[in-house]
Amino acid sequence: MKKYLLPESGNFYKANLHCHSTYSDGRLTPAELKEMYKEKGYSIIAYTDHDIMIDHSDLADEDFLPLIGYEMEINEAANGRPNIGNFKTCHMCFITLDPENMKQVCWHRSKYLFGGAPSHYDEVKFYEEEPDYERVYSPEKINEMIKMGRDHGFFVTYNHPYWSLENYNDYTAYQGMNAMEICNGGCVVNGYDDYDPQSYDDMLRTGHRIYCLATDDNHNPPVNRGTKKYDSFVGWVTFKADKLEYRTITDALVNGNFYASQGPAITDLWYEDGTVHIKCSDAEKIYMNTARRRTECVWSSEDKPLNEATFKVFPEDGYIRLTVVDSHGKPANTNAYFTDEIFG
Repeated sequence: MKKYLLPESGNFYKANLHCHSTYSDGRLTPAELKEMYKEKGYSIIAYTDHDIMIDHSDLADEDFLPLIGYEMEINEAANGRPNIGNFKTCHMCFITLDPENMKQVCWHRSKYLFGGAPSHYDEVKFYEEEPDYERVYSPEKINEMIKMGRDHGFFVTYNHPYWSLENYNDYTAYQGMNAMEICNGGCVVNGYDDYDPQSYDDMLRTGHRIYCLATDDNHNPPVNRGTKKYDSFVGWVTFKADKLEYRTITDALVNGNFYASQGPAITDLWYEDGTVHIKCSDAEKIYMNTARRRTECVWSSEDKPLNEATFKVFPEDGYIRLTVVDSHGKPANTNAYFTDEIFG
């Protein structure tokens, strides 16, 4: 019996789930970002400006869906060090799952806003009965923030660990997030090693059942436009869902009905009779990682690209995740699928 790991039916929708505009430290307005991304075939942007959640539903049309969210940064105490580049930080995006849920959690009435955010202070909705939330860089407080986000109906993602100077001991201590960035495009084009599948495996192998995202984290400095250093259209998520409406897409987000990519397309993914099957756009290789040392890899032939592959799956694999790599070295990554659920 087939078990579809991506839904059998539905439409594909391309999304950038980490985006900055003039509402914080980005250089383009939300409307400008919409038009630019639509021209490149995107259907969805999650507007995740720093520390300020603003409703951009006025930008929605039949071909474009704005998701509502914000990014929070929790910085290690400076301890006399002169700038942010010298100490650790944890960045997380919170995306609201329901467009009616517009109250921001972990809000502080007088701290943390910068860039264009202070001029939009009066547009923020928050829990007025709650005291100002003080951010502290510790696993306990970061886990508290994750829990607050989840409890209040947000999808919580962990962002760019390499840029953040965080390591295995830091990020494996975080509990309860929905997903992490396997690729942060804005960091990658600036020279950071934030295409980081090893950190994703670190999380999976330490018991975190989370998804992986590829995002842009774009700020769009004009000096880089038209160059390989431009931080848009680098990494994206492709959803498979029945229609382009808010709750349908966030249901697909919660259920993992998507994959992350920097180039290739994955068209079909299913499990049947001890084997996982994948179909994709032209690829040079397709490989499978597991929770243990066992891997499998299929390569294209000299004169013909690879468009599908099959791999054996065993209960003791713990989890599987597949990667498609095209002739330019660009990967697409599936989420991890756990064998107790596949065989269950």
